[in-house]
Amino acid sequence: MSSNPLHIYNAYCNCHPHTITHGSLLSYQLVSAVITSFYYREKMAKAPEHEHPKKAFGWAARDSSGLLSPFSFSRRETGEKDVTFKVLYCGICHSDLSLVKNEWESNQWASAYPMVPGHEIVGEVTEVGSKVQKFNVGDRVGVGCMVGSCQSCDSCANALENYCSKWIPTYGAMYHDGTTTYGGYSDIMVADEHFVVRIPDNLPMDGAAPLLCAGITTYSPLRYFGLDKPGMHVGVVGLGGLGHVAVKFAKAMGVKVTVISTSTNKKEEALEHLGADSFLVSRDQDQMQAAMGTMDGIIDTVSANHPLLPFIGLLKSQGKLIMVGAPDKPAELPVFPLLMGRKLVAGSCNGSMKETQQMIDFAAKHNITADIEVIPIDYLNTAMERLAKADVRYRFVIDIGNTLKSS
Repeated sequence: MSSNPLHIYNAYCNCHPHTITHGSLLSYQLVSAVITSFYYREKMAKAPEHEHPKKAFGWAARDSSGLLSPFSFSRRETGEKDVTFKVLYCGICHSDLSLVKNEWESNQWASAYPMVPGHEIVGEVTEVGSKVQKFNVGDRVGVGCMVGSCQSCDSCANALENYCSKWIPTYGAMYHDGTTTYGGYSDIMVADEHFVVRIPDNLPMDGAAPLLCAGITTYSPLRYFGLDKPGMHVGVVGLGGLGHVAVKFAKAMGVKVTVISTSTNKKEEALEHLGADSFLVSRDQDQMQAAMGTMDGIIDTVSANHPLLPFIGLLKSQGKLIMVGAPDKPAELPVFPLLMGRKLVAGSCNGSMKETQQMIDFAAKHNITADIEVIPIDYLNTAMERLAKADVRYRFVIDIGNTLKSS
């Protein structure tokens, strides 16, 4: 039935010719209350807090100002293949900042509001569906950047769900049932078990949370592009949320690591704390010249717009420059240096579910966690402001379990 009040009114008149004088002002007034009630009841049925049976609470952005505030919504009931868990921690990714501010609209990724961000989510299982095979109540689990895919295309068939054309992001997207996905800045999460990973007991939950995005985003290209062989030389551009875990993973793989940054501000941190083998200032022409042709590969984690040519020059013949940051403007790509060295410039987007579990297990084996600053939920907007200024070493993690209260 139409929700247009005039359509409802006309239909009512046709059905009740003896009680309503069709077209009169008084008749319209008499049924206006009924119409309004019907109209708003229909609207309320689709409101976030009424979409699903499970009550949920989190923090959401309502518009492109990016300001986040308390938000009541709902989660679906635990389906037969679903895992429901209490969220304990959620990392803050730079893409959260970009999406709450709708900064990727020009790249055909327009934000929809209200938006509950968060795709570095860890917690404890509270309920499992009847056909769930991998998890039990009480298990430590996590959800990363995606909560669904078509499960029928070539990418899905080859355990590459992250490259499925119908992949479903953890928040700000439409799920299979037509409702909105909401992320981990919230108290509970419900997800298909295929998109849930197990967090090993020896990994602290807060330090493990960012690995579900920053970790897999750097681990996956190191493995896929063969930059994981002991003795290889790999550069890491940018020492932020992604860059610092890239250094940790590469070192654990036995790779020689050079951190590449625009200044010396993080040199001591890179060499002494993270264990990088060398540090290169990209604005120092002498240093860059001396390092030309010395690297087997480079993981570029920078999201700010920057030239690629200097990094291509650092590569050996057949070297690989892998982009994992997401600048908002197209990069200029000079072709001639690629031709002369058979060099490769490629991109990589997070990782598959199989890779993500492998990454978490590798991290547990080598005691790799993200360097974090744990914050209460009411510090969230300040953290976003600091993140915009790169004022964090190296990842904010929200203490959801202890600080998010619905009252």
